[in-house]
Amino acid sequence: MFTGIVEELGTVTGIQRHGDSAALIVACHTVMADAALGDSIAVNGVCLTVTAFEDGGGFRADVMGETLDRTALASLHDGVKVNLERAVRADTRLGGHIVQGHVDAVGEVLAVDTRPQWTVMTFSLPSAIAPYVVEKGSIAVDGTSLTVASLDEAQFSVGLIPHTLSETVLGQRRVGDQVNLEADILAKHVERFLSLDRTSPYSHRSDPARP
Repeated sequence: MFTGIVEELGTVTGIQRHGDSAALIVACHTVMADAALGDSIAVNGVCLTVTAFEDGGGFRADVMGETLDRTALASLHDGVKVNLERAVRADTRLGGHIVQGHVDAVGEVLAVDTRPQWTVMTFSLPSAIAPYVVEKGSIAVDGTSLTVASLDEAQFSVGLIPHTLSETVLGQRRVGDQVNLEADILAKHVERFLSLDRTSPYSHRSDPARP
């Protein structure tokens, strides 16, 4: 589990294709401080497993065909920057929101409105996740926890301060670029429960008169 607070911008130094899968190599330092083989690291919002360490600092991760098909990782190339975040620890602050690293859809940058003190960035909103996105709610864009400033059926906008632009890959995004989107997991669980159309087995536990 992650929080959507990017710790470091890593650099892709290699992508080795193997049929419908690939090995991704990322140069970085901060997230390597306490990393072990098998640890989870979010790369542009995609939860990947460290399978090897690289000389000079960095790691290697295997990317399945399913992941390449359903995320924007397939468009990565040597030299490109990526957002990195280690899995959250139970004794740290939850600075953003609960992010699983399971991408729901790939969106597209539709507009970048640069203003004196902040930037408004607008993304397409795929229909598959539209029901889970609400104004002032949370959404992860390339693994960055953001607040939805406005939305309609086909798009949503966020406000980005200069710090976010400089410390994440969002500062490099341009119109037409693809981004990984993950909706709030809480909204998805609520929808699943309501779709079952049944009473919760826990609803009576606060009543001592009921077994």
